[in-house]
Amino acid sequence: MGIGTYILVSLVKIAIALLVLLTAVAYTTLLERKVVAHIQNRWGPSRVGPFGIWQPLADGLKFIFKEDLTPPYVNKPLYLLAPVVALTTALTSIAVIPIGPWIKLGSINTPLQIADVNIGLLIILGVTSVGVYGVALAGWSSNSKYSMLGGLRASAQMVSYEIALGLSLIGVLIFAGSFSLRDIVDSQAGTWLGFIPKWNLFKGQFVAFFIYIMAAYAETNRIPFDLPEAETELVAGYHTEYSSMKFAMFFMAEYANMVTVACLASILFLGGWSGPVFGPPIVQSLLPVFWFALRVFAFMFIYIWVRGTLPRFRYDQLMAFGWKFLLPLAIANIVVTSLVVALK
Repeated sequence: MGIGTYILVSLVKIAIALLVLLTAVAYTTLLERKVVAHIQNRWGPSRVGPFGIWQPLADGLKFIFKEDLTPPYVNKPLYLLAPVVALTTALTSIAVIPIGPWIKLGSINTPLQIADVNIGLLIILGVTSVGVYGVALAGWSSNSKYSMLGGLRASAQMVSYEIALGLSLIGVLIFAGSFSLRDIVDSQAGTWLGFIPKWNLFKGQFVAFFIYIMAAYAETNRIPFDLPEAETELVAGYHTEYSSMKFAMFFMAEYANMVTVACLASILFLGGWSGPVFGPPIVQSLLPVFWFALRVFAFMFIYIWVRGTLPRFRYDQLMAFGWKFLLPLAIANIVVTSLVVALK
């Protein structure tokens, strides 16, 4: 593949990835409102289009045309930079996530992934860690006590749960022997006894999966770990002073991070795009993407289900759960996994 063709293919993949991700972000908001409404015995959005399917478009137009207020006495450069940092890091992390195997289009052989790098997992952890700066800067630059407390909570929460999240992945890395997300998926290929998938979840990493889910909820500030945004205490936390598209950027960043977390869970613990392949060649090439999307959807549904079911933690409970329970459990999981692999 020539350099010109390579750049063109990369640009096309970037455009498609952004379109799919932003569409997924928009319709995740509709899914969340519908699922939570059914949990609470309500209808949810139902007026804009059939079954409310155009509600995300209406919400997007509403944000664009709302008055964009900037409160006095804010630190304006950092105030404007914060939502950009949050959204940019959220969208960038999707670049190294593979959604399927390599495909051949004429003379072009390319992976279903923007950038196929051998340290993809490290890149995602690094990029998403930078996202905390957006939240922290928003809290500090807004010149509001509620925003400041939300930013401080988010910073402490992300630092605390990032450690448990990182340690939960070491067992997966021990089995795969690589930081490449594609290699991690390949290490889970095949079945036991002809029907049990060799997913890391079934290789004894169910404890790591539990830790990953809990840490991911905390990292994305979702209920029951949404202390940085706690409405009953902090109005809206770090984004209290934001309006119009600046608020929408924080909103989009949160849901984009949820999609990234769901994609990583599918790759690291649930076999990625592996699944039965059948039918004509065009169906065979699309089925891996379907299996991957199905796992991501299931994970997102659980995200929303938990929101409609569990109450919020107290802040001291949140920090104690991370440091006193998840962290020792993650270390124990590493020790046990290492012993199992060493004694094989």
